[in-house]
Amino acid sequence: MTTLTLERPGAAAGPVAGPLVDRFGRVHTDLRVSVTDRCSLRCSYCMPEHGVPLAPASFLLDASEIVRLVGIATRLGVTQVRLTGGEPLLRADLVDIVAGIAGLPARPEVSLTTNGLGLARLAGPLAAAGLGRVNVSLDSVDRVHYAAITRRDRLDDVLAGLEAARAVGLDPIKLNAVLLRGVNEADAVPLLDFALARGYELRFIEQMPLDGGHTWRRAAMIGADEILARLGASHRLTPLDGRGAAPAARWLVDDGPGVVGVIAAVTRPFCGACERVRLTADGCMRNCLFARGESDLREALRDGATDAELADMFRACVAAKRAGHGIGEPGFAQPTRPMSAIGG
Repeated sequence: MTTLTLERPGAAAGPVAGPLVDRFGRVHTDLRVSVTDRCSLRCSYCMPEHGVPLAPASFLLDASEIVRLVGIATRLGVTQVRLTGGEPLLRADLVDIVAGIAGLPARPEVSLTTNGLGLARLAGPLAAAGLGRVNVSLDSVDRVHYAAITRRDRLDDVLAGLEAARAVGLDPIKLNAVLLRGVNEADAVPLLDFALARGYELRFIEQMPLDGGHTWRRAAMIGADEILARLGASHRLTPLDGRGAAPAARWLVDDGPGVVGVIAAVTRPFCGACERVRLTADGCMRNCLFARGESDLREALRDGATDAELADMFRACVAAKRAGHGIGEPGFAQPTRPMSAIGG
């Protein structure tokens, strides 16, 4: 395993102190780090069938650069690091990245969002490197519906990955599902039953305007009210308190212990409590999924910026964060980058 260091040779360490606070008083402790914009699926709500333009390999941060920037973020108060993509399991040095982040002095919680392909092979090494838990995208347990959404017949590989993750203790295992009208809305209850039977926590995510094909239409989206109505027809749902800054509102299912969540970013925005910032695979910091601008940390880092200078860029980016994402407001425009390039 490669040994990664926080400082690159020759970089002067400067004073770095947190927290990361925006002008509305929100303290940011959750960093989402995309490690690649490549993906092994072509989910219809994310990418066109032919894919999207990819960043040149030279633009992507290497493992030591990722660990250095995450290290600075932890010194600014970040306590949770989620590795995303694209599909992070496609990154050949992912285990080294996890080990480098998990070994930082601040010991952040390290998690991973994945489509599950390859997880059967990598769950063990990732857990040994310090990964704490996984979120796995699974929009249907019906093989035909899964293939229709992802444009790949790989459901068996995802299920094998889930079992491997559970076997090595990557708990809690959370499932992320997007319901698409006319495709898999009838799969809501079967997905919940599948999760309850195995001790996974299912979260439904409202489809957001982040697809590479720019085909999203609010009128066609399946929102939180409809999702809960479908689940409530078969299960008793009791709202849970204590959401805090978490994106998912949660319900106890049939008096427990199972829980289901809904991330309703469109119909029930939770921007007022947001504590998340994002680092793209090509080294740009974004203070919101729907941000209109971003800060190029890669260029500064490669030009010899000190930790203190990079920390100032973190602070400036967070300070410029808007009150909310603005979906539904006059003048809202979908980001030019799709979700696969921003990182979930």
